[in-house]
Amino acid sequence: MSQTTKPHPSASLYVGDLPPTVTEGMLFEIFNHVGPLASIRVCRDTLTRRSLGYAYVNFHSVVDAERALDTLNNTPIKGKPCRIMWSQRDPSVRKSGVGNIFIKNLDPAVGHKELYDTFSAFGNILSCKVAMDETGASKGFGFVHYENAESADGAIRTVNEKVLGSKKVFVGKFVPKKERMQQKEASWTNVYVKELDPSVTDQELELKFTPFGLVTSCVIMRGDEGESKGFGFVNFGRHEDAVNAVEGLQGLVIGGKPIWCGRAQKKTERESELKKKFKQLKMEHMTRYQGINLYIKNLEDDIDEDRLRKEFSAFGQIRSAKIMSDEKGNSKGFGFICYSTPEEAQHAINEMNSRILQGCQKPLYVALHEPKEVRRQKLAQRHANRTKHMRPNLSNVPVGPGVFGAPPPVYYPAPGGNQFVYQQPPQPTMVPRQPTRGPWPNPQQPQQYPIQTGAPQYVQTRPNRGRGGGQLGSGGGRGRSNNRKNTPIGPGQEAVGLVPGELTLQQLDAYPPDQQKLLLGERLYPLIQKVQSPLAGKITGMLLDSGWSIEELFSLLNDEEKLSVKIEEAVSVLNRAQQQDETVNNEYRGHPPDAPDSH
Repeated sequence: MSQTTKPHPSASLYVGDLPPTVTEGMLFEIFNHVGPLASIRVCRDTLTRRSLGYAYVNFHSVVDAERALDTLNNTPIKGKPCRIMWSQRDPSVRKSGVGNIFIKNLDPAVGHKELYDTFSAFGNILSCKVAMDETGASKGFGFVHYENAESADGAIRTVNEKVLGSKKVFVGKFVPKKERMQQKEASWTNVYVKELDPSVTDQELELKFTPFGLVTSCVIMRGDEGESKGFGFVNFGRHEDAVNAVEGLQGLVIGGKPIWCGRAQKKTERESELKKKFKQLKMEHMTRYQGINLYIKNLEDDIDEDRLRKEFSAFGQIRSAKIMSDEKGNSKGFGFICYSTPEEAQHAINEMNSRILQGCQKPLYVALHEPKEVRRQKLAQRHANRTKHMRPNLSNVPVGPGVFGAPPPVYYPAPGGNQFVYQQPPQPTMVPRQPTRGPWPNPQQPQQYPIQTGAPQYVQTRPNRGRGGGQLGSGGGRGRSNNRKNTPIGPGQEAVGLVPGELTLQQLDAYPPDQQKLLLGERLYPLIQKVQSPLAGKITGMLLDSGWSIEELFSLLNDEEKLSVKIEEAVSVLNRAQQQDETVNNEYRGHPPDAPDSH
C-alpha cells in the first residue's frame, strides 16, 4: 500500500498506456465507481482523431481522485495495465529530473504494480513505469519519479544491488539521454574494428593494439562454422589508450587489408546517427536543388528524354533531364528537368506551362518540384481548410477516432451521476450564405454557416444524400424530410445523452438523420480499417452514401460476415473504376478526340 499523499492542487488524473480503442465511455464506467466525475477527455490527434494513448479524468473531490489513484492504478483496460498519476500541468516538474530514478536488470515478471509496491514505501510517487515492447513484454528497466529528491535518495540507498524478483537490480538517479551520450563519448574504452582480413586471428589483432595500453579483451566475431565476419572489438582499461589506438591504427594494413577502427556503439545509437546523417543529406539535397528542379507532367508516350531536353533547352543550361518509366520501360507521363539557376527555371515555367508540344494533344503542366513532405503538408492543410469551410458545425455530436474531423469532445456526467452526456459549448448563430460547390441536394436554398456572436443556440442538420426522394434509404428506411432546418435548444434543455458501450437503434433515433450517419460512420470506420486500412475512408463513405436505411447500416456493426461482403463489393467497385480510368487514358493516348482512326 502506498503512503498517504498530500492534498493535490487539483483533482485531475493522468491516465496513460491506454489501448487506442478506449473511449470516454469506457473510462466513465471504470472511474465512476470511485466517486462523482467532473469530466473525462481522451486526447486525440488533431487530424486523424485517433487516440494518443492517454486521457485526463477529473473528479469533483481530491479525496476521490486520490482513492482512484490508489485503487485503480495498473488496472487492466482492454488487457493492458493503465498507468495513473496526478496531472502535472507544469512541464518543469517533469523535465527537471528531480526525484527521478532509473531501475535496470528487472525480472520479466516485475510489472508496473510490483514496481510501485516496492518503491512506494520511500515516498510519494508521481509516476511509475516499466518499459514495455510492442508485445507487452518487459524490456528489463523502468522509472520511478518521486515528489522530492530525499525520497529518491532513500530508494537508491536501500534497493540498489538488492534482489527484486529473481534478479539483482541496479537503482540510480535518472540521467537524460543527452547527458548519457556525452558521458559515453568522454569515457568510452571499447574499440570497434572492421574490414578485417578473414585470415587475421584474435592473437594477431591483440598484438597490434597492445602497444597503446592494457587490453582487457579482444575478440573477432565469427559465424557458426568459425569463419570470420570481418569485424571485432578491442577493449582497453583506460579511455585515453582507446583514443590513441584509434588514432594510431586507423588505416593500418593487417593481413593484406587496411582496417577501420572507432568507438564501439550500440545498434540504437548507430541507427540514430544514420538517421541524422540521412536527414542532413536530404536537407542539403533539397537546398541544393531548390528553385531549379522542375516537375513536368502530361507527357505523351512518344516523348523521350532527348525530345524533352530539346524542348526546354532554349531557356537555359540543363543539368539533367529525366522521364520516369515503369518496370517495362514505358513512360509514366511525367519527368523532371534541372536547370543551373532559378531564373532559368522560372523562365521555363512561364513559357512552357500549358503549352501543347508539336504532335501532342495535352497541354504540359510545368511547376517547381516539391519534396514529398512539403506536398503532404500542403494536402493536409488543403483538406483541413476544405473541411472547415464546407462541413456544417457538428460540434454538438460526440465523436471518436475515425475519418470524420471534429473538435475534441469532453464528456461530463449528468445531474445525479447515472447518465453520461456530452455538454456542448455555447453554439454560434446561423446566418445565410451563398452555397459553395459540393454535393448539396438543393443549391437554390442558402446554406447556414456559423459565426461567433453569442446569440441563441442552434443545432444544425445537413440534408442526407440517400435515395428515394429525400428519404434516408430505400426499403424499410424511416421517411425523413430532406429539408435543411435549424432546431432551437432552450436554455434549460440538456444535450442528448450518449450511453457508453454498444449503440442501439433507440439511441440513434434520438439524433437527426445526418448525425445518425456520422455516429454509424465512426463505429464502422475502425471495423473496416482492420480489413482494408488504405481504403477505409473511401469504403466508409461509400457505405454511408449508398442509400441504405439506418437499420441496414446498423446491422453491419453486429454482422461481421455481412460487413466483410460489403467491403469486398466496395473494393471491387473501386478496382473496376480504376481499371476503367486506365482504359480511358490508354485509349485517349492512342486515339485523340475528333481524330479518325487510320486503317
